[in-house]
Amino acid sequence: MTKVLSVSGLRRIYGVRAAVDGITFEVGGNETVGLLGPNGAGKTSTINMILGVLAPTSGTIRIEGEDISSTRARALARTNFAAVYAPLPGNLTVQQNLRVFGLMYGVDRLPERIEELLDLFDLKGLRHAKFGALSSGEQTRACLVKAMLNRPRLLLLDEPTASLDPATARDIRAKIREFARRDKVGVLWTTHNMYEVADVCDRVLFLSRGKILLEGDPRTLPGEHGKETLEDLFITVAREPLSLGQA
Repeated sequence: MTKVLSVSGLRRIYGVRAAVDGITFEVGGNETVGLLGPNGAGKTSTINMILGVLAPTSGTIRIEGEDISSTRARALARTNFAAVYAPLPGNLTVQQNLRVFGLMYGVDRLPERIEELLDLFDLKGLRHAKFGALSSGEQTRACLVKAMLNRPRLLLLDEPTASLDPATARDIRAKIREFARRDKVGVLWTTHNMYEVADVCDRVLFLSRGKILLEGDPRTLPGEHGKETLEDLFITVAREPLSLGQA
């Protein structure tokens, strides 16, 4: 499997506290990896370092072999993301937002690409609506269109289906899976929805106190640690990480 993302010895220190403490992992093309853990485990700090928003204290991040510390522009041109805490500008229409971001990424044949994605995410009828006036589900779809505009090799998704009804969330998961399969995209997905993890992720990484505590197939990992469900395992990671680390 081609490595899309390679993270090695990644650390981020705040004062005397390590938010991310020497983690190493990879994401391959056409692979969806879940980055899981309780609040404060280091998930968002990890994503922000991969996006180049936050500088690592130490360690390396490579996107298709490009080290973001030395070839940041080339590395990030192959990356995109969507997160509930990073909405598009609310005073611009859906189409205006997509044009602005498409120009920023230098997307070839941008009008055609916008039309293709508006159709895929059922947003053609909302192209002239201001982003801030959309429902939460419509905003999520618009953000995912933005995230796919440049045909990224690495797609970072932070709680991409939060606040969506089950039917809409299922539809969006299916579209993301198809996008990743067709273009051999590596996806790093964070969520607290364990059903979603089992549905979309090929592999999961459990973070606890800035370290990767567990790694494996979300469908078999709970049983390997004496738990019935992924949710049971998540709760144990959150409450009793040392007991698992010693198992």
